[in-house]
Amino acid sequence: MPDSIFVPSVCPHDCPSTCALEVERLAPGRIGKVRGAADNSYTDGVICAKVSRYAERVHHADRLTVPLQRVGGKGEGRWREIPFDAALDIVADQFARVAREHGPEAVWPYYYAGTMGHVQRDGIERLRHVMGYSGQKTTICTALADAGWLAGAGVKRGADPREMAKSDLIVVWGGNPVSTQVNVMTWIARARKERGAKLVVVDPYRTGTAERADLHLAPRPGTDGALACAVMHVLFAEGYADRDYMARHADAPDELERHLATRTPAWAAAITGLDEQAITDFARMYGATKRSFVRLGYGFSRSRNGSAQMHAVSCLPAVTGAWAHEGGGALYSNSAIYHLDKTLIEGLDRRDPKTRMLDMSRIGPVLVGEPDALGHGPQVHAMLIQNTNPATVAPESDKVLAGMMRDDLFVCVHEQFMTDTARLADIVLPATMMLEHDDLYTAGGQMHLQIGARQIDPPGQCRENHEVIRGLAKRLGAEHAGFDMTAWELVDATLKASGWPDAATLRDKRWHDCIAGTDSHFAKGFGTPDGRFHFKPDWSRVGANHADMPVLPDHFDVIEAATDEHPFRLIAPPARQFLNSSFTETPTSKVREGRPTALVHPRDCEDLGLVKDGLVRIGNRRGAVLVHVRPFDGLQPGVVVVEGIWPNDSFIEGRGINVLTGADPGPPHGGAVFHDTAVWLRAE
Repeated sequence: MPDSIFVPSVCPHDCPSTCALEVERLAPGRIGKVRGAADNSYTDGVICAKVSRYAERVHHADRLTVPLQRVGGKGEGRWREIPFDAALDIVADQFARVAREHGPEAVWPYYYAGTMGHVQRDGIERLRHVMGYSGQKTTICTALADAGWLAGAGVKRGADPREMAKSDLIVVWGGNPVSTQVNVMTWIARARKERGAKLVVVDPYRTGTAERADLHLAPRPGTDGALACAVMHVLFAEGYADRDYMARHADAPDELERHLATRTPAWAAAITGLDEQAITDFARMYGATKRSFVRLGYGFSRSRNGSAQMHAVSCLPAVTGAWAHEGGGALYSNSAIYHLDKTLIEGLDRRDPKTRMLDMSRIGPVLVGEPDALGHGPQVHAMLIQNTNPATVAPESDKVLAGMMRDDLFVCVHEQFMTDTARLADIVLPATMMLEHDDLYTAGGQMHLQIGARQIDPPGQCRENHEVIRGLAKRLGAEHAGFDMTAWELVDATLKASGWPDAATLRDKRWHDCIAGTDSHFAKGFGTPDGRFHFKPDWSRVGANHADMPVLPDHFDVIEAATDEHPFRLIAPPARQFLNSSFTETPTSKVREGRPTALVHPRDCEDLGLVKDGLVRIGNRRGAVLVHVRPFDGLQPGVVVVEGIWPNDSFIEGRGINVLTGADPGPPHGGAVFHDTAVWLRAE
């Protein structure tokens, strides 16, 4: 092997970009530089700083490399090393015991998006379905946003993101791509340079993206629906609405116009805290620009009214007819363009719809035995956790920790680092990273199907997720064709079953553009049964808890509102150097982020006696956390921001920010409400 060679790969992390990478391989088990693939038409050679430093993760001294068995009390941190096969024997024996004593639904495999590769992420579902273990309702990230988008558009796709370069106005609503999806900024920069395009950002605080905007609107958290309605009021009232487009492509434009007659900018100003004239000016800017592209993020959907907010904002390009123009329309996610047949990966042919489903966002209430969270079924007594860190990232984390400390709960965690969740496990298994296994990747924020092939040897005894699942299946007597295949064979079979090029072809060409030939502007109809965009959606089609959803776009007032007891509204958005709880272990990311810090408006600081670098206790009925303070004028008074997600032990008292967030599900289909928390503040 040459001393140094760049090899192709794919970023596996929970980001819509799924960047095409080129990684410097220095030796069979060692990497150097990481860069974006310049010839990928979306990545365009640009990746985020945290992934460019990926060698810090792969070769980190604290990386797990051997299986561990707990020998002390839970959380004490006392372990002994054991052989990998012996560890799998223990896990299988415990799962079999629990199934005998309590039934198979007392076993709950739990996972999410620590890797976005379909084989390594979703193979745990095959074990679940074959064994009849409790199902997982995967709500923690996209459930609220999905429901809102699907209510109107009917299918999870939209405009080609590369078209932003041909836009005259780009609205980034509820996202911060400078921190979380840097490629979006590449296309925005191109539009600004080549077309003089304007950038508008709608976000409750002045993010890195907002700092670069021509206009930043900072509504109070949970009031985006009101802003969208007021914008549509102006569009109708001042002649910006494309009535011909709506007559051909939407369901109830006349009813919508009558409904919006009272949703004036003044009405919205009172709800959002924004200036009435600023709302009107934004509406006129949007209405006058046919090539207007709305890039919808997840942030404003992580609220109890998040689905209604997503739907309201997604109505804008249907009102103006922006969908009819290149560089116009909107994009939330393009996940539907890939149409993967995942029967082999997930064991969908063995799924029993009668099996209990448990909401992953409610893991705290589940583990402490709340009957409604358990579906009035048996308590969970055994778990396999892959690709996620619920002790840090899940709502009501005090309940998560209390549940995981139960003596009658057996937990196996398959991880790369000793996370907060791994510390509470009975067995910890060392996991591979992206360059150490084969996988198949799609992307919500772009359009390329990609293969990430194994390029280096894993350290120590690390095993890929797929091999752990196969090992457990063999010991448990689980039979399915997917258990008899390698990860590469699963990738190949899935591609062929889905009508895409086979694995070898895709590996050699590196990516396949899947948006070609799709109706990305819905010229042939939206994904609803009647082919029209639905201003008046049938919410029952997207979630069971739909009874109170607004009939037409509106401010859905079900948020955890500020009160005299809890006068502040807290949001907990991503930090630039972290990605959920990934990268919190890498030295450069930790140095650049510093420490958990509350951003508080200077007026509130003065009223409460808070000073820069001083301490503030933030609390509500769920608990309290202690953090440092930074006065910050880039938000409204009454709003508090704590960026993260930091490990719990990074906080002064060892209690992380999700102590404060609620685990009650947002309607109509559930979802975590990380940006919908009422709190009090007290100087310490």
